Amino acid sequence: MGALSGTSAVQIFALNRTKAGQMYIVMELLRGKDLERYLVDYERDVGRLPRSKLFDLISPIVDTLDVAHQRGIVHRDIKPANIFVLDSTARGPVRLLDFGLVKVLSVSTPLTQDGFVVGSPSYIAPEGWQGRPDRITPAVDVYALGAVIFRMLAGRVPFPAEALIDVVKMSSRGKRPSLHALRPDLPAVIDGWVGRALAIEPEQRYPTVKELWLSLVGMLGRGGSG
Repeated sequence: MGALSGTSAVQIFALNRTKAGQMYIVMELLRGKDLERYLVDYERDVGRLPRSKLFDLISPIVDTLDVAHQRGIVHRDIKPANIFVLDSTARGPVRLLDFGLVKVLSVSTPLTQDGFVVGSPSYIAPEGWQGRPDRITPAVDVYALGAVIFRMLAGRVPFPAEALIDVVKMSSRGKRPSLHALRPDLPAVIDGWVGRALAIEPEQRYPTVKELWLSLVGMLGRGGSG
């Protein structure tokens, strides 16, 4: 997190030990709500999230992940609950939280054991279900961010299911969902973006979060409130 100073990652002010030897971290105090709650409240009180709000909230997250990936850091748990929407935008509109599952690509020893799955079901890339740390690359963050954007635009996750096994099957082998069917006001080509953002094979996805984002912005345009 210290390596991401200057981005929209939550800020670290100090890392120290108590007299008893316990380590502690002093972090910035955040006032607001996580994106999951923000979306639920917005959709209930206002309606569909406008594109302009999507751009404002996600653009800083893209920039933060881009820096992280360039520095060999994979977040591994991108989801609305880990994006915090601030009440005041004086220091930016959002913060990216919870780097507890992060993978540092330059470290040869994985932080998790083989067979251990990390992340949140609706936002886990297909390779994440395999429990193989060696397959965890920035592509898992590309997938997760694509799923978050899908949730923001569609009002639901890409693969809704009550049973976890069904989420795994749908995300790992199922047909990619049609965002255009859920949002006919969006251009039909948006489904091509979804197909690539949520591709089953990592090499078929956008190579970077920046390219995923620029492709979407170019497709939707920053103008308008829809």
